[in-house]
Amino acid sequence: MTSAVTTDTSARPGYGQLLRTPGALGFVLPGFAARLPFGMLTISILLLVQHTTGSYGSAGIVAAVTGISMALSAPLMGIFTDRFGQSAVLVPVVLAHSAAVSGLAALALAGAPVWALALAAVPTGASVPQVGPMVRARWAARLEGSPLLPTAAAFESVTDEFTFVVGPVLATALCTGVHPAAGLVTEATLTLIGGLLFAARRASQPTTHAPSATGEKRAFALSYPGLRVLIFAFLGIGAVFGGMQVSLAAFSNEIGNPGANGLLYGVFAAGNMIAGIAMGAVAWKIGPRRRLILGYIGLTAAASVLWAAHSMILLGALGLVVGLFIAPALITGYTMVEQLVPANARTEAFTWLTGSIAFGQAIAVILAGRLTDAHGSSYGFLVPMVATALALATLLALRAKLAPKAPSRIVNASASGTEATARAEAAPRTEVASRTGVTASATPSSSPAPTSRNRVNERGMGHRVPVTVD
Repeated sequence: MTSAVTTDTSARPGYGQLLRTPGALGFVLPGFAARLPFGMLTISILLLVQHTTGSYGSAGIVAAVTGISMALSAPLMGIFTDRFGQSAVLVPVVLAHSAAVSGLAALALAGAPVWALALAAVPTGASVPQVGPMVRARWAARLEGSPLLPTAAAFESVTDEFTFVVGPVLATALCTGVHPAAGLVTEATLTLIGGLLFAARRASQPTTHAPSATGEKRAFALSYPGLRVLIFAFLGIGAVFGGMQVSLAAFSNEIGNPGANGLLYGVFAAGNMIAGIAMGAVAWKIGPRRRLILGYIGLTAAASVLWAAHSMILLGALGLVVGLFIAPALITGYTMVEQLVPANARTEAFTWLTGSIAFGQAIAVILAGRLTDAHGSSYGFLVPMVATALALATLLALRAKLAPKAPSRIVNASASGTEATARAEAAPRTEVASRTGVTASATPSSSPAPTSRNRVNERGMGHRVPVTVD
């Protein structure tokens, strides 16, 4: 007799089913609390430094240094997290970040020169806790092989967008209504409290993979070609975020309505959130590689016409469309990590993607800022157009690298052939059952094997679906 995981296959993967995953709310809620401050950091730096120096250019430099520093340090933080565990890394990081942010705020209020603020921005960015990748790693460990995994990626994308909508609004209100440094002080406080609460949820942490303990040879996430392709794709997405931020602000000033910037960017973010919600509710019948390419084609096409918009209504409509196409590319890319990178390097892989977005955003802010200063907002919108076109060309040229490799399992050589086969077949089913809380039912050993004409794969929580070819 062999055991097989069974579940209600009539239930479509959805957010309700996702959040009913055992232990999910225990890390989702504190994870959101720890991520909200991330959306406050850049705008808080911009507003404080502009207030103390009187220059948006100086403020942009300090903010860009923060973003680049975060992008460069994020993968290293991911490596340590995979090896030593999330709590072991997160606790000292949130303490260091709170101290670095406090130091940057104090220097700005003291009237320090821009070079000193830029130096202080390095540890501020380098110590940004990578809570988003840690949450995604927990979902991936809990739902490995499950049809709910794309739903989890969509849920995380919506959560990210929500923080990027609420965070800047909260920071702006604090900096303009309370004190210019209130945004940074609040960001540091929330990061510390939220980070410690999330670190305390140890039960849902993925297994650490220290070579000294397991004897396993660990490869770095960057050694997997598929991840390198995704990094290029996410650079383009980051450039869209950065280019839109600068160019929408410049456009609003050009039409004499600076307050329109918040509305236009809100419409852009709303498009992303709407598409993210829809992505998690749809049962997709095409493979993730094809979804990624199709989504990126739409994103590139939409970003390529932003420069031609000369009215607020038209630009708002185009921004909505750009947002609608970001979510499919972003969510699918995160989902593919489970297929392309093994579990012992998965947090590192997520941090590479998050850092890639931050790096693309920082570079786009600088380039779009220079173009808008010299030629106007229309030229700033050329940055998202060129960046997405280059990323799409990379995706198309290297799409073969995104094909998942067939998993291989190592079975104890001392076991007999029949026993080894039974272990290999039962192990993943038992593992999925323990993660998802689905009970196993007995299946007669005499059940006929599926024929090649009607071949099926078992995915996740007992779902049996036809084998698809992307």
